[in-house]
Amino acid sequence: MINFAQAQYLLLLLLVPFFFVIQAVVLKIRKKRIRKFGDEALVSRLMPSYSEGKTWIRLVLFSIGFIFFIIGLSRPQIGARLKEHETKGAEIMIVLDVSNSMLAEDYSPNRLERAKLAISRLVDKLRDDRIGLIVFAGNSFVQLPITTDYVSAKMFLNSISTESVPVQGTAIGEAINTAVRSFSAQSEKSRAIVVITDGENHEDDPVAAAEQAAEMGIRVFTIGVGSPEGKPIPMNGELLKDKDGEIVVTRLDESVLQDVAEAGNGVYVRAGNSEFGLNPVIDDIRKMDDEMYSSIVFEEYDEQFMYFLGFALVFFVVEMLVGDRRSKKHLFKR
Repeated sequence: MINFAQAQYLLLLLLVPFFFVIQAVVLKIRKKRIRKFGDEALVSRLMPSYSEGKTWIRLVLFSIGFIFFIIGLSRPQIGARLKEHETKGAEIMIVLDVSNSMLAEDYSPNRLERAKLAISRLVDKLRDDRIGLIVFAGNSFVQLPITTDYVSAKMFLNSISTESVPVQGTAIGEAINTAVRSFSAQSEKSRAIVVITDGENHEDDPVAAAEQAAEMGIRVFTIGVGSPEGKPIPMNGELLKDKDGEIVVTRLDESVLQDVAEAGNGVYVRAGNSEFGLNPVIDDIRKMDDEMYSSIVFEEYDEQFMYFLGFALVFFVVEMLVGDRRSKKHLFKR
């Protein structure tokens, strides 16, 4: 299958018929002017070196070269291939809390959407690092396996909501364990987990999970989302209430997140409105020793434009060499 990466340039091929129309008009005007000087046959004898036939030959050569040039400009691509690609960087697992408490509006528009925006901006800054995405609430799931496909990363990120995990809760420890299991088999040193949550853990022991990760050479960083004063949780047009009818207020638990970061040999950063906290964490991760990774990248098409541009150059050169003058054989023929 042939694909054109810049198919809009193919419209320029519509100019080719006009080349011949313009040539015919120019020759007609030329003959009309010659007749003003006298008999056309006599004037032609006075101009023996001019060849109308070669003028048409040059136009045909130029048109063929022009067609090849436009096709090359349109970047024809064909086939498909798998290519081994080596990169040097870190593996980063983003662990994002998607429990209902992330709907609190400490940030605009809410904690979850602000976190997704910060992650998206982080992805834009990545070059050779590999990134994965874990979502968690009462349990955890791999939303995106470790990859260098940043386009897919942003696509999966945009699809995240509080409905991504059906079981409510905040099981930070389980999420860390899921992230540990999700690193590639190639990675041994430059591995980091970044947990983004409000820290209200009610399910397990996240500090123990962080300690186990650190023993495996994986650093655990935490970013606290929310405020110690707390905010109510808007759901379905009203504020979430407990079984006693009281409005639920979700508060940032910094002590838990600080303990997790300390146990995981990482750092804790509290997210702000302007600076969410990912940049200083990533700066710290970049100080780690980079690791060489190899991956198989699917390249859908092979470029073919250079062949068409080469043919175009050949026809342009031949067209210039032909010229408008008759050969000496015909010039002196009586």
